[in-house]
Amino acid sequence: MTRLSVNINKFATLRNARGGNNPNLLQVARDAQTFGADGITVHPRPDERHIRYSDVRQLRPLIHTEFNIEGNCRESRFVDLVLEAKPEQVTLVPDATGQLTSDHGWDTIREAAYLKNMVETFHQAGIRVSLFIDPVEDLIKAAAATGTDRIELYTESYAKGFEAGNKEQAIQPFIKAAELAKSMQLGLNAGHDLDRFNLGYLHTHIPYLDEVSIGHALICDALYLGLENTIQLYKRQLS
Repeated sequence: MTRLSVNINKFATLRNARGGNNPNLLQVARDAQTFGADGITVHPRPDERHIRYSDVRQLRPLIHTEFNIEGNCRESRFVDLVLEAKPEQVTLVPDATGQLTSDHGWDTIREAAYLKNMVETFHQAGIRVSLFIDPVEDLIKAAAATGTDRIELYTESYAKGFEAGNKEQAIQPFIKAAELAKSMQLGLNAGHDLDRFNLGYLHTHIPYLDEVSIGHALICDALYLGLENTIQLYKRQLS
């Protein structure tokens, strides 16, 4: 079964735009799990423009499904936070400081020694590690050599191809990447620009995905359809 982890960053963005505590991020996390989310994802950034470090600490005891913290491990503050919170999973993403959104995966060849060290750091704390990565054969092989438990395929190119009407061509690199990861006994996640229209096609062709992490599109849908209904609509695409 492919699990749906709901990224709640954009709820925090809305809260921060006005100050105060509306929407209440803690209640959002509780409700998302009640409505069927298999996990909660957050991606704290150094400027705390959406998820704050204090949010992560407050959320930790409320997550009874699975907690996934994404971020750049080059930020020592991020590493300290993850080791303190001890989520079920940390997803390492090579964001630049001030980056609007994640737009590339790790160069697991060039960064091999560094990533191996970081994977070991989190493993010592009992935390599963996933590396955000482009669907490139050599990068996946190098990722496996770091000792990571999973990779998360960066799916923006698939989403753009799907929207442009080229879904058959767009999915091919991801099928090949997924098959290679499976053969190397790497767990497989996927995320970025997935929505309720392109998710089912991805899952049909890669049915052994462990997890998808979705935030922006899901929350946009929830504005019109309601959070509970939206979560269920996404989960149907994974059934």
